Amino acid sequence: MPKPPRKLHCYYNWLSREGLTCPSEGWLPAIQRAGYDGIQLVEPLEIDLVSACRDLGLGVCGCGRVNTPDDAMRLAEQGSRFGLECVTLHVGWGMEDDEYAGKLIEAVLAASEQSSLQLYIETHRATVFQDMWRTVQFIRRYPEVRLNGDFSHWYTGLEMVYGGFEKKLEFIQPVIERVRFLHGRIGNPGCMQVDIGDVENACALPYVLHFTQIWTAVFAAWMKQEHNSPVFCFTTELLAPDIYYARLFRGHEESDRWQQSLVLAELARRCFANAQKQGSGIGLI
Repeated sequence: MPKPPRKLHCYYNWLSREGLTCPSEGWLPAIQRAGYDGIQLVEPLEIDLVSACRDLGLGVCGCGRVNTPDDAMRLAEQGSRFGLECVTLHVGWGMEDDEYAGKLIEAVLAASEQSSLQLYIETHRATVFQDMWRTVQFIRRYPEVRLNGDFSHWYTGLEMVYGGFEKKLEFIQPVIERVRFLHGRIGNPGCMQVDIGDVENACALPYVLHFTQIWTAVFAAWMKQEHNSPVFCFTTELLAPDIYYARLFRGHEESDRWQQSLVLAELARRCFANAQKQGSGIGLI
């Protein structure tokens, strides 16, 4: 049988609406009308909100935090009960030794297998995957790990341009090949969430080009591998100033986060289209 065509779905992270004015028709209809395919919700999940998404034909995925091994199965069971497509996870606080961090990772892998729900560990600050070197070492130890690439944390927090962006991109190739979900946010070397203007102007910014290079590499690697899902989820996640993501200038946000989310989604679609043109031929290492 022919393989189903690979598709990109763009989702909107529910936390991204915080601090923004609610559209007159309500958030869910506005999200649907803007062309998003679904929503990423945060635990604790609200059954009425999940149902409202489905009534509008919006897909639903989740996200949560694994602080102890038991958390992994709890989140997997919750996600399965609500019929979520997948769940992205912040795993640990980044202070765990390798032995305990390994137990958390093993718990995530076991919970995903037992529940048949895809659980993706995030490349996120204040987690066991907060830096490139340690993440690559854990992937060597647990090659079956699959990831949510939230690369603004690394690009800014680890200053990926310092010492050579291309060298670091080559080093994280094992990560690139295991990403199954992307959080859409772009930072520069000094700030992890910045205004990038419109699509055309954004493509002239060097740090935007770095992110589109990463995203395209992720999509291309995903397309060349054997796996069950024909759909890749890209979720815009531009967060509010009260948690120090969006920047404030004289009491006002730097950008219109709603419009910037649409710009990020369009950039992702262009990266996906470029990846489709790149041919085939690599597998997992």
